[in-house]
Amino acid sequence: MTSAKDAILTRIRAAVQSSPSQDIIERRYRQADTVDLHLLEERLIDYGVRVYHSTEEELRTTIATALTNADKRYVLIPRGFPMNLLPDNFEFVVDTALPPQQLDRAEGVLTTCALAVAETGTIFLRHTEAEGRRALTLIPDYHLCIVHASQVVATVPEGIRLAALFANVPITTISGPSATSDIEMTRVNGVHGPRTLDVVLSQNRGR
Repeated sequence: MTSAKDAILTRIRAAVQSSPSQDIIERRYRQADTVDLHLLEERLIDYGVRVYHSTEEELRTTIATALTNADKRYVLIPRGFPMNLLPDNFEFVVDTALPPQQLDRAEGVLTTCALAVAETGTIFLRHTEAEGRRALTLIPDYHLCIVHASQVVATVPEGIRLAALFANVPITTISGPSATSDIEMTRVNGVHGPRTLDVVLSQNRGR
């Protein structure tokens, strides 16, 4: 039996295939620009994110600084996280399909990302083995995310085009710590994910 979701997707595909060529659709909005890492940092700070700058060679030290400043010692990592980046004197536990209760007991999670958009300060997770499954990045109350300068694009259209290459995998977009104002317009942090987000922005010397 075809599900409602399958039926909807089939109709969308048929509509797209019968639509005019994308080459003749006029798109007047800005689709690309020069990457501005300072803009990304400004957007992240506006969201209440602590941003740490690092070179590739200093990542271990910078990660240690970020975790120490956040007072985190017991941290979860995805099974594909680069082990050479893990600093000493912290307890890192690999997520091997840990149950929600154990995810909740951790002090935080450390992951990489897929890409970031400078103009909105949005980080994309496609939940590979280095980025972790959705539960791993949603349940712990603290998230430290590594963003490499080479992963940053300037505009949302650029980010969407890259995300379209991820195939049929779950994607989570993060614009600052989790927050909502749904109830009486009162801002509450941590409802849908970590209350605290720190970012290490890594770039090579001279960039």
